[in-house]
Amino acid sequence: MALNNGVPATGTGLIVSFGEMLIDFVPTVSGVSLAEAPGFLKAPGGAPANVAIAVSRLGGKAAFVGKLGDDEFGHMLAGILKENGVRADGINFDQGARTALAFVTLRADGEREFMFYRNPSADMLLKPEELNLELIRSAKVFHYGSISLIVEPCRSAHLKAMEVAKESGCLLSYDPNLRLPLWPSAEEARKQILSIWEKADLIKVSDAELEFLTGSDKIDDESALSLWHPNLKLLLVTLGEHGSRYYTKSFKGSVDAFHVNTVDTTGAGDSFVGALLAKIVDDQSILEDEPRLREVLKFANACGAITTTQKGAIPALPKEEAALKLIKGGS
Repeated sequence: MALNNGVPATGTGLIVSFGEMLIDFVPTVSGVSLAEAPGFLKAPGGAPANVAIAVSRLGGKAAFVGKLGDDEFGHMLAGILKENGVRADGINFDQGARTALAFVTLRADGEREFMFYRNPSADMLLKPEELNLELIRSAKVFHYGSISLIVEPCRSAHLKAMEVAKESGCLLSYDPNLRLPLWPSAEEARKQILSIWEKADLIKVSDAELEFLTGSDKIDDESALSLWHPNLKLLLVTLGEHGSRYYTKSFKGSVDAFHVNTVDTTGAGDSFVGALLAKIVDDQSILEDEPRLREVLKFANACGAITTTQKGAIPALPKEEAALKLIKGGS
């Protein structure tokens, strides 16, 4: 079944997102340093949680697996997931560590710089034995990033969750979501991000991540395809205002971006991924059908664009109607 503009309907299969959820503190004024900011807006975030809410807001079924602090911020974040229709039965609370915080500076061009408070934060302390394995096994898609690979015990929990998801037939979706300040070194970040590379069925990288992982300053097909692996079904490179590129075993191409008044790019990539997963969860044959895949990627680009039009990720994640309106040429 397809909706307007040939965009496939959102699926009903469960998408489980694994990793961190935190609070971003975003300056009330753009284009200033953290020290110069007169105040901050409290915005719930964390890439895997953003993806889960993006899916749910588009009418899909999503769950989040991770660990929060047993504190006011942690319970607030769990509440936000539930309010947005995301299953929270994969969440643990840690009594000894706080919920992670990030202060995010918005430069004048809407791009971001981060300062993190994680020493350690609760998400880093998730143990393999705390995982809700039944929830993971009931998913059709298992989505994750790389921040959960940085330290133990969360790294072991991440690897266990991936293994269980793979065994139960999930499509594995990977968005590295590079945050260099969190890693001991750039070399360690590259090594660990690539350590699970060949497990994924679907990988999305940004242009900056492509440059980082390949060591090349070229954003071209050759550079992207150097990241290809034999188990991969779809490789995506997001290019911000220049849209996105896609690569499969049989075809490759690009889809143009939608031009909007960008205020804050936080969550745009997560919105893009959530939209893509929501549309393919019940029909993964879309990944091998270029015309249908292009329609889905156009829709995902629209969702990403809309997310940049207000501050913070979760408040800006769109509903289906808004994305369809943008595709039709509405505003």
